[in-house]
Amino acid sequence: MSYSLAAEVTQHVQPLLPALRGYARNLMRNREMADDLVQDCLERVVSRWSERRSVESTRSWMFAIAHNLAVNRLRQQTQRGPHLDIEDIDESTFVQPAGQEDRIRHNELMRALQALPDDQRSVVVLVCVDGLSYADAALELDVPIGTVMSRLARARTKLQRALD
Repeated sequence: MSYSLAAEVTQHVQPLLPALRGYARNLMRNREMADDLVQDCLERVVSRWSERRSVESTRSWMFAIAHNLAVNRLRQQTQRGPHLDIEDIDESTFVQPAGQEDRIRHNELMRALQALPDDQRSVVVLVCVDGLSYADAALELDVPIGTVMSRLARARTKLQRALD
């Protein structure tokens, strides 16, 4: 940046800095985030100085840049969730059982469920997956409640054997 260009930028931008800082604080509601926003805004203003329309539009142009940067940051913050310092988080939060075993167990269960006869599988799905009562499952299947209970007992025994 040439000296004359730097002097022009300084001449037009410096008087606007207090208002820009206040605007950033109102947008971000956090002093550090507002200071970062002002810095990024000024960086963009300097790098794109030739893109502004006129000297009279400098204020509105700068505030539009700050506004757009703030909106983008707030949108990113919403998508990412709250920021937590890793030192502030208990190590047990990071501990999780291996997902591979769960996936293998799930696949075994699905194969065992598919191997059941249709009448037993439908009772298992209605009672154990959909959460219907024995009476509601009996109504759904149009069978006596005792039939639902015996089919479910046989299905559970077969599933247990298949999974052991």
